[in-house]
Amino acid sequence: MKRLLTSSIFLLFLSHWLPAEAITLSLNDCLARAASGNRSLQARGFDGAISDQNITLAASGYFPRVDLQGGYTAQLAPQMIRFNNNTLPTQDADYGFFSLTFDQILYDFGRRDARFKQAALLREATADLYKGEEKELFLQVVTGYYGILRNRKLLLAGDDEVKRLEEHRRVAQNLLEQGVVTRNDLLQAEVRLAGSRQRRLSAANEVEKAWLLLNFLTGDHPAFRAELEEIQPDVGDPLPLNEDAVTARPEYRAEVKSVEAGKSDVVENGKAFYPELFLKGGAEYLENSTVKEQTLFAATVGIRFNIFEGNATTARLRQAVARRSRDEARLNDLTARFELELAVAGRDAAVAKERREVTELAIRQAEENVRINQDRYLEKVGTATDVIDAQTLLTQTRVDYYTALYDFQVAQARVKKARGEL
Repeated sequence: MKRLLTSSIFLLFLSHWLPAEAITLSLNDCLARAASGNRSLQARGFDGAISDQNITLAASGYFPRVDLQGGYTAQLAPQMIRFNNNTLPTQDADYGFFSLTFDQILYDFGRRDARFKQAALLREATADLYKGEEKELFLQVVTGYYGILRNRKLLLAGDDEVKRLEEHRRVAQNLLEQGVVTRNDLLQAEVRLAGSRQRRLSAANEVEKAWLLLNFLTGDHPAFRAELEEIQPDVGDPLPLNEDAVTARPEYRAEVKSVEAGKSDVVENGKAFYPELFLKGGAEYLENSTVKEQTLFAATVGIRFNIFEGNATTARLRQAVARRSRDEARLNDLTARFELELAVAGRDAAVAKERREVTELAIRQAEENVRINQDRYLEKVGTATDVIDAQTLLTQTRVDYYTALYDFQVAQARVKKARGEL
């Protein structure tokens, strides 16, 4: 009963996640699912909201600060003064108080402007970083998508090899029964068949692992499966390399804006050595029956200038200069790495295209080689080893072809990403 209940729950769980009918997904469908369902990308999306609030914080410096304060004080005795050998109270023992003040910076030599510009640039950099991570995710989805298609082809090649070896074992069995061949031929066929089945199981496992990876990238449940659209592979020439396109990559634009933001940071901290002009005003009420005027209104125009705070101002300025220099060095490094990435992707695409062309012809030759060796074996002029080696060679040639075919698709996607176009 317990086992039946467990099985029912498991089937109900699968029915919730698996579609009633298999759906067909294109590459664009998978990219759209990743854009909306990837958990890492969702987490990155919150950086934009945080940057928006940083802009609000930077803009707050243009507005006055308004403080409201109130309370009630109870004392054991009121404060008094001596006057002609008498004591006179100057306040009530218990009193309430209330104050409303505002403080507005009138001029700070551009410090607020630099702070706001820095926040705006960092917000734009955050948006570009999001696009960069999205494109990196898209490349992983493309790799996973073609990985499933490739591994399914390899699985079919494994199935075909198993069928061919089963047929060869049957032929060897018949010839053994006729006394034409020795038992060694049959044993060799069975050993090779066992190895082929093992490789077939490994290929099936690779398909499942590729699905797990794709489901992780798209945010789907691990048990989700669908039919992937078998698009006509791109057999054209590799995409041209445009080194100037590196500057169009969102990661590059983000780093450029980080450098500009660093310059604004230096300006802001450099202006900390300058004074601030401010306007301050408010109303203060203090309950006191000994005085006539309990509510005071006041306004002040003044200047603030920091004389010394333990070299903190100088340290902050030096930090800002160091951060700016670090970001400039990162930009130079990023440019070099992107140029390298573009060149490597272009070379991989070109080589994959050549591999595909070579192996495409080799498949037909390997198929003919299998046919010839099978005929020779049946005519008792060839050996079982020749037949098995020919079948193994055919399978390996197919593996090489499908690997090159889908490596070319992935390399083309890498070139697009390196040019900021994926």
